[in-house]
Amino acid sequence: MKSNTYVNDLMKKSSADLEKALVDAKKELFNLRFQNATNQLDNTARIREVRKNIARIQTVLTVKKNEVNA
Repeated sequence: MKSNTYVNDLMKKSSADLEKALVDAKKELFNLRFQNATNQLDNTARIREVRKNIARIQTVLTVKKNEVNA
C-alpha cells in the first residue's frame, strides 16, 4: 500500500528531518488552499492527501518522542 510505504519511510527519518518535512507539508497545504480559493487548483484531492500526510508526520513524531521518553 502507498501509505504504508510512506509511513515506513517516515519512521526511518530523524526527528529533525520530520520537523522539516512537517513545515514543508504545511507550506504546501497553505499554497494549495490559496490556489483553491483563487480557482487555480486543478487537483483538489491533493489538499486531502497533504492533510493526511501532515497527520502521518505528526503521528510519527509523537511516537518517536514517546520512545525517547520511555
